[in-house]
Amino acid sequence: VPFMARKMMAASTPVVEIFSADDTWTIKTSTMIRTTELKFKPGEEYEESMPNGETLKNMTTIEDGKIVTVSQVPDGSKTTRTYSFSEDGMLLTLVHEKSGETAKRHFKRLQ
Repeated sequence: VPFMARKMMAASTPVVEIFSADDTWTIKTSTMIRTTELKFKPGEEYEESMPNGETLKNMTTIEDGKIVTVSQVPDGSKTTRTYSFSEDGMLLTLVHEKSGETAKRHFKRLQ
């Protein structure tokens, strides 16, 4: 990710909304720059378009009260996003399989 984009992302305060209607879930992430929406049915593969033009193949499941998304990256590696919830908010944990790196972002509950 280019330097300026990384700086802007680090300074942003995204708002994440997660909700379901019938058997379809939506994860909506809003920042000053853009808003993205992921719509999926747990256990079914779906595609996600990244800002750089790449397309990820995702599978999302609900496990022990957590939302877990495994993404197949075009280079063949996998990335896992885990959304964990508490009374205070949400913890988003990202794990990149190829590099072995883990990143965490904490969100506070607004409602």
